[in-house]
Amino acid sequence: MSSSTDELTTADSAAVAALPFTVAVTADAARPDGSSIHGDLGLQRLGEHGISWSVLPSYTDPVPLADLDGVHAVLSLGHIAFDARTVDHAPDLRLIARFGAGYETIDLEACTRAGVVVTNTPDAIRRPLAVAGLTLLLALSHKLLAKDRLTRTSDWARREHYRGAPLVGQTVGIVGFGSVGAELARLLAPLGMNVVGNNRSGRHAEAAGLGVELLGLDELLERSDYIVLCAALTPATEKLIDAAALARMKASAYLINIGRGKLVDTDALRDALRNGRLAGAGLDVFEPEPLLPDDELLSLDNVVLSPHSLCWTEDFTRDVAASALESILAVAAGERPANVLNPGVFTTEAFAAKQA
Repeated sequence: MSSSTDELTTADSAAVAALPFTVAVTADAARPDGSSIHGDLGLQRLGEHGISWSVLPSYTDPVPLADLDGVHAVLSLGHIAFDARTVDHAPDLRLIARFGAGYETIDLEACTRAGVVVTNTPDAIRRPLAVAGLTLLLALSHKLLAKDRLTRTSDWARREHYRGAPLVGQTVGIVGFGSVGAELARLLAPLGMNVVGNNRSGRHAEAAGLGVELLGLDELLERSDYIVLCAALTPATEKLIDAAALARMKASAYLINIGRGKLVDTDALRDALRNGRLAGAGLDVFEPEPLLPDDELLSLDNVVLSPHSLCWTEDFTRDVAASALESILAVAAGERPANVLNPGVFTTEAFAAKQA
């Protein structure tokens, strides 16, 4: 956390209250009273600093322009689109604070031109998301879903058919090796597993210290026994794991996706699982979301599923909400927040005009 936001936490609230500031909370994950599917967001903090807030009147994507009239900041709890049409016609809007790390539905270039700062919460989500990846890996390796079902149906005689897969000496390939991947590598270290990674730059400051070798994607797919997808969704990464990529993987390998559903060609994944060309998959994200009731993934014994919420823990909500609120308080006080996704915005005339 930056020093400016540390200072703001203990600053005199009257100094912030002197600046009229209104926050809108998206209705995709919040109710009119401010309660949310994530738990308590701590929105009372805004009121304590003289900042007014309200939940948008409806879950509409994109947000109706009229709903942004007089709004200085949006706390975006989900993945509502903020495109050029929206931000260009929201003259009061100064900040979009994302609750979480992903921002693929926000047009950063349009926000920069419009003088709108965009922030996310990468530090707060790093550990919960890494733990989610580890959870799926362990569940798959121990055939936990099948064993749970055998126990519930008193079918103990078939347990011999569900022996766990090894961990020690096995290779975990992390695709999109960044802060979450580095955290996952730290969690895996005591298990005696080898970790390799892949990212766009081919570099990461912590990789060498963690004993992580950075590889090209094809080599990672061929060497790994468990593959964890942590990559951000961009045009370049959509369907990154397609039929050709799946064909490079070992038939004994497991695919884990904690990034975005669109990173995987789901039709190709179903085919690989159905035909035994992949040992199994652990999925917290999908395309589409939610899955259709007749989706084959729901009936496969070698797939562990979670409804895009595996990292939703009490500490996740506390830390992510605190980080997003710090961004709002910083901008309301005329300070630069941490975790800015479009730092070029600070040099634009549009930004300067909104601060005048």
